[in-house]
Amino acid sequence: MANIKSSKKHAIVSKKRREFNSSKRSTIKTFIKKVYFFIKQKDKEKANQAFSTLQSIIDRYVVKRILHANKAARHKSILIKHIKQIS
Repeated sequence: MANIKSSKKHAIVSKKRREFNSSKRSTIKTFIKKVYFFIKQKDKEKANQAFSTLQSIIDRYVVKRILHANKAARHKSILIKHIKQIS
């Protein structure tokens, strides 16, 4: 643990931020699983709806720097490719 008062405060703030951000990343993972579930079910309409919701969440978190822009783009491109393959 840090000795300086500002370092102690920063450690506390970092812990809170880390917990908050990890819950947001967990939300993203859950939505990705939902999209993959509908892709496996071959339900293009529901997959598109879930992807639309996921896309807005991902874009919001990229702006807040919770998720890296390239990782977000990679997730979106892979998912949309899978959705397009549904016949």
